[in-house]
Formats: sequence, structure tokens, C-alpha cells
Amino acid sequence: MNMTSLEQRTIKALVCDKIGDPSSTRSFDVLKVKQIPAPHLPPNCVRIKVLASALNFADALQIRGLYQERKEPPFVPGAECSGVISEVGCDVRTLKIGDTVCAVTNGGAFAEETIAQAISVVKIPASCDVENAAGLPVAFGTAWTALKDRANVQPGQTVLVLGAAGGVGLAAVQLSKILGANVIAVARGESKMSALKSAGADISIDLSRHSIEELPSLIKKAAPLGGVDVVFDPVGGASFTAGFKVLTWGGQMIIVGFASGKIPPIPANIALVKNITIHGLYWGAHKVKDPVLYRKSLEKVAKLYAGGDIFVNVSHKYSLEQGKEAFSVLMNRGAIGKLLIVPSPRSML
Repeated sequence: MNMTSLEQRTIKALVCDKIGDPSSTRSFDVLKVKQIPAPHLPPNCVRIKVLASALNFADALQIRGLYQERKEPPFVPGAECSGVISEVGCDVRTLKIGDTVCAVTNGGAFAEETIAQAISVVKIPASCDVENAAGLPVAFGTAWTALKDRANVQPGQTVLVLGAAGGVGLAAVQLSKILGANVIAVARGESKMSALKSAGADISIDLSRHSIEELPSLIKKAAPLGGVDVVFDPVGGASFTAGFKVLTWGGQMIIVGFASGKIPPIPANIALVKNITIHGLYWGAHKVKDPVLYRKSLEKVAKLYAGGDIFVNVSHKYSLEQGKEAFSVLMNRGAIGKLLIVPSPRSML
């Protein structure tokens, strides 16, 4: 494809035109579906005809102007997708046109096509559910790096997963079981309990039946030794505080996000007395800071997915035009697992 034809070609995309609440029905100027120029293909990248893209809380934060990596409008959000490679940059040797893949993008995934660096793209067998694989890279890459490379979870240990019915939470439950751990999963709502069981949780706690203040005692009763070895926390706020209280001596707290919107204070005195290790994990930064580990984590979760050892639980699927509805479900904790945006019918690929 030459540059002249590329510049003349447009694609449909969900565009952030203004910083604001992406879920608000009154903010008609925040998200708009538009025809935009097809993105330029750098030498180390591939062009992907998008089958599906997945929502993450980071997308909502970025649209609201609250994310650590701020983008100025107009921009196309979306950090992960699945699809078929339609063009390959001149420096790419490991991928080819026609490969079915999932990928992490530097934004731009909520569109009919997007660009991704080759390091962030992994092949998915066409025999798998390629559409659902859109929700694989960020959640499972984060959870694997946290549990395996940071906490080095061992068979027989007990892992507490907070926010366990979200995309990264369900990933953490599944991967903890693969690593041989006992899993206590915490979520809110009876409808989410069956999803936790399907993911492999040994014990599930429904916070809609209890106050957050009761959580530490519930966990201590459920844990084999009265405490947990590892806490996986994508929630923050009061959930972090409750999880921190039930760590055993030498336990590990892994902070992967603040879905509650509240950054908790860390009780350093308890960390000292109980010899607790606190890990912060921003998985996406590894692409630059530790590309070998980043790539290994992507390849590992893709292999597990291809082998049927893990699955992406998809709660709902939306069109680009339903973007605000999708963000409303995400921000109101209505999803069990991942939410996908499907820009085009499969037959168009």
C-alpha cells in the first residue's frame, strides 16, 4: 500500500474529542464515532484489521484526563485488541499478513484498524476464540507478571484476589490456580460468584452481603493458616487496607491499580513488623524498561490461551456507536470480566 492511497483512505473510530466523562449521556462532545485518516505504519509495527478491542479502566481514566500518561484530544482510546494483520512494517520479521493475533497498542484500538509494535503482538491460533482474545494481553500480562515474576507464587500458598470479578481479577484467579495456589476471591454481587468459581477460586466472598470492615475477619476464617501469603489488589481504597491486615509474616502485597478511585495510605509500621514486601506493578512500562520480561509474559499467556488453560470471560460486546454505554457499564462495575467493542462484522475481515 503506497502512501498516496493510505492518505486518501479513512477508517471508522471512536474518538475522544474532549476530556470528560466517557459514560455521561449529557457529554455528547466527549466521545464521537468519526471517519479518520488511516494511521501511518512505522517500520517496527504491523497494521491490524480489528476484530475486537477491550475496555480497561485506564481508558476511562485517560479520557477523563486522570491517567499517568496524559493524551490531548483528539485521540482514539483503546489499549488492546485482536484481529488479523493486514500490513507489516519493513523491519518486522516475526509476523506476516494474515496472522490472527492479539496486541497491546499505544492507544487507537477502538477503531476498524490500528497499529501495534511487533513486540506487543502475539499470534493466536485461528482455531481459538480470536475475538475474545482482545481481552487477553493487558489483564493476563499484568496478572502473570505480578504473580510469577514479582511475588513468585509457590504451590500451596494462599493468594487473596481483590476485585476478583473484573478482567484482571479473573485473570489473577486463573493464573494463581495454574501456579498451584489456594485462592480466596473477593467481589461484590451474587451474580459474580459463579464466575469466580468457574475461574477456579477455592473460596469466594460476596461483599454485597458484608461490610468492608468485616472483610479481614472473613478472610482470616477462610484462609488455611489464618492469613494469606499474597494479596493481588487492583482496587485500592478500603479493600487495600483490609487485604493488608490479613497478610501473614513475610507476605507480599501487589498493587496493580486503583479501580475504586482511592489511593490508600500504606501502614509502614505493619510492613516493618510483619516483614511485608509491597510491589507496585505498572505492566505496560515493561515494554520500555524490561522488554524481555514484557515479551515473555505476552508469549506465556498467549500459549496458555492457545492450550485452553485460561479463558477470557467476556461480559458484553458493543459496537463503536455504543461506546458510551460500554464505558457506563465499566465505570459502574457492571461487567464480569471484560467488555469488548466490535467495530465490524467478522465477515468483513
